[in-house]
Amino acid sequence: MYKKISVFILALSMGAISAFAQADAQMQTTSQTQTTAQTRAAVAGQKYKIKGVVVSQEDNGSFVVRDAVGVDTRVTVSPSASVKTNGGFWGGGDKYPVTSIVRGLNLSVEGVGDNSGAVAVNKVRFDKDDLMTARSIDARVAPAEERLTAAEQNAQRISGQIDELMAISNAAKGGAKAAQDTADAAVAGVNATNKRITDMDDYVVQSTATVNFRVGSAVLSPEAKASLDEVAAASTSLKGYMIEVTGFASADGSTKANKTLSERRAQAVKDYLIETHNIPLRRMSTSYGYGELQAVADNTTREGREQNRRVEVKLLVSRGINQNVEVKSQTTTDR
Repeated sequence: MYKKISVFILALSMGAISAFAQADAQMQTTSQTQTTAQTRAAVAGQKYKIKGVVVSQEDNGSFVVRDAVGVDTRVTVSPSASVKTNGGFWGGGDKYPVTSIVRGLNLSVEGVGDNSGAVAVNKVRFDKDDLMTARSIDARVAPAEERLTAAEQNAQRISGQIDELMAISNAAKGGAKAAQDTADAAVAGVNATNKRITDMDDYVVQSTATVNFRVGSAVLSPEAKASLDEVAAASTSLKGYMIEVTGFASADGSTKANKTLSERRAQAVKDYLIETHNIPLRRMSTSYGYGELQAVADNTTREGREQNRRVEVKLLVSRGINQNVEVKSQTTTDR
C-alpha cells in the first residue's frame, strides 16, 4: 500500500514539474515589457480583506500580495498591527513581528485603503507550516538574488533556479501541488526583482513643465506656481523619481548676466518645490542655468525672447521601480 502511494506521489510530482517547466518556457518567450499581473489601486477609507501570496517586499513593513486571480495589492503593516498564526479550533495563535513576513508566504490581511493606493493593514494571519515553507524558500532566494548579474540573466540560469526552488518547496511542504503554488510565487518575486535591478538606473521622463519669466526677473508668477503644484502632486504617486530643473534666459543684457539670471530662475523653482511641497533634497537633481544657450525661439523678436526666458522642469522616474510609466504632455505657463 505504501509503495503504491509513493509511486503515485512521485508521478504527481513529475507531472507538476513538467507542467511548471512548460509554463516557464512560455514565460521566457513573452516580451519582457509585458505585465502579467494587474495592480489594485486601493480606495482611501475602504475596508479590504485579501488572501494571497507575498510576491515582493519593499521594506520590513511594506510588501505586495498577489491573490488567486492574479491581482497585486501593495500593503503596509504598522508595528502595532496584529500579526499571528491561525489559531485553529480554540482560537488564539502565536504572535510574530512584522519582519517575519517573507516572500512566498500564503496569508490573509485586513485593513483600509490609504491615499497612496495601498492598503494599511492592521491584521495579518497565516499558517505556521506556510511560514516555515516560505522561510526555507526565501533563505535560498535571497543569496541567489545577490549573485545575479546582468550577464547571468538568461533562460538557462533562471530555469536552474526554478528547479532548485521547486525541490526546496517539495521537501518542505511534502506535496507536489502545494510546493508548486509556493514556488510559483517565489519565482515570480525573483523574476520581478531581476527586472527591477536591470531597470533601476533607467530613468524616463514622466512629465514636463515650462514656466516663463519677465525680463530680468527670477520671481515666480501665480501661474508658474500653479504649474509647479501640478508637478509636485504628480510626484506623490511615484517611487524612485527625480526632478530635473534647468534655467534659461533670452539675449537681453550681457551673456554673463544672463548666465547668472538663468541660475537664479532655476533656483527659484527648486526652492518653491522644496519649501512649499516638502520635496526631499535627494529627489532634486542639481539645477543648472544655461543662460542664452539652447534657445527655443528667435531672440531677434519679442515673442521669441519671451519664450526663451524660461525654466524647464522634468519629472523623471526609474523604470525599475515604476513598471508602468507614461510620458505626459508638456505644460507651459507664460508670464
